Amino acid sequence: MGVIIAMKGHPGTGKSSLAHSIASALKLPLLDKDDVRDSTLPVQRALEQLTSPGDPHAHASSLLNDLSYRAIWQIASTQLRLGLGGLVIDSPLSRRAHLDRLLDLASSNGARLVIVECKPSDQAEWRRRLERRGEARGGGAGWHKPATWRDIERLLDGYAGCTEYDVGGVPRIVVDTTASVGFEELVSSVVDFICSHAAPPLPPSDDLNCTSNCSEY
Repeated sequence: MGVIIAMKGHPGTGKSSLAHSIASALKLPLLDKDDVRDSTLPVQRALEQLTSPGDPHAHASSLLNDLSYRAIWQIASTQLRLGLGGLVIDSPLSRRAHLDRLLDLASSNGARLVIVECKPSDQAEWRRRLERRGEARGGGAGWHKPATWRDIERLLDGYAGCTEYDVGGVPRIVVDTTASVGFEELVSSVVDFICSHAAPPLPPSDDLNCTSNCSEY
């Protein structure tokens, strides 16, 4: 039985840095929704040119975001059918429908689902990291992500609280990514949690290979 390690959290909360370190520590494939979404810019531009601003069907960004989710679900299913020990899926997991899709994926492939949620308690630090990332990014990878705190506020207003859903009996660890703790220690605690809930248990790794540090993840 494999394990699906699903990241959860808003942009800029450190989930991608944590996801990379988890995948590295456990030697598991990493599927990042943003890798798909990053590649859809030419498609989005083409769709926007074909539709008028008032067209009710002209929601290219939303459509391509949904497509990005569908793509990683499909790739994850293929990987699990190959009999891999598990995989890490990096996405905001912002809606209950996303979790339901992962539960179906886990059930159909005999896998266990575990959630790692990043939820910073220090909003000022979260804002600093997000805006620093936005300034550094320019027009490259991640062009679709919030780059300013106002972008985040608009995103959260649009969610209208839907991200705070009940995950039921799915094992979940909530990580404060702005806590004053070393990044390697943080990763270690998360890896231990995952290993303890995988079935059969995954062997913990002594080689965490953390490439980020506490102040920037």
